[in-house]
Amino acid sequence: MLVCSSEPSTVHDQADENSIILCAKTVINSAGLHATSLARRLRGFPATFVPKSYFARGCYFSLVGLKPPFSHLVYPIPEKGGLGVHVTLDLSGQIRFGPDVEWLDLDSDAIYEHEFDFSVDSKRAEKFYPEIRKYYPALPDGSLKADYSGIRPKLAGPLDPPADFVIQGQRDHGISSLVNLFGIESPGLTASLAIADRVCTMLCEGK
Repeated sequence: MLVCSSEPSTVHDQADENSIILCAKTVINSAGLHATSLARRLRGFPATFVPKSYFARGCYFSLVGLKPPFSHLVYPIPEKGGLGVHVTLDLSGQIRFGPDVEWLDLDSDAIYEHEFDFSVDSKRAEKFYPEIRKYYPALPDGSLKADYSGIRPKLAGPLDPPADFVIQGQRDHGISSLVNLFGIESPGLTASLAIADRVCTMLCEGK
């Protein structure tokens, strides 16, 4: 990933027009789904420091034809692999329910080249209704509409205990000016400013 307005350290012309070498003084690997795959492609980086990745697809359904019954987030008791089908609100106050958890049989290299279909099968709503009715029993049939889906990079598989984000710096792998961010799931968006502050501190202090 190239950062806008950043100055390149070194540029090499290549005879092969399909290849390019990027040399930088500082590298922050924050590639989301592709972070582990990218780390394996860093020349000289020990593979032992790249954690195994798992990937889970999550679908959302929106509430239609009803006045939103909630004005805040609602989280059920977490399930394995996720936080359960919870309530989220967009900026206009409209409600979405999700995500569910669909484990994908893909490793980090396969996901690098895989093209995903992010459409949501409306039949998945059949599993959403009973989950939502645990905290919204008045939800009527036919009130859910397929909305969108996304893929989560995870460091724990379906049978593993939950794993936290990994923010890996020089103190971990011994390479200066390189920070890897692995397993940054959706809460990473909420925590993005704190994560950025942590990464800057690590680079400035040589951690």
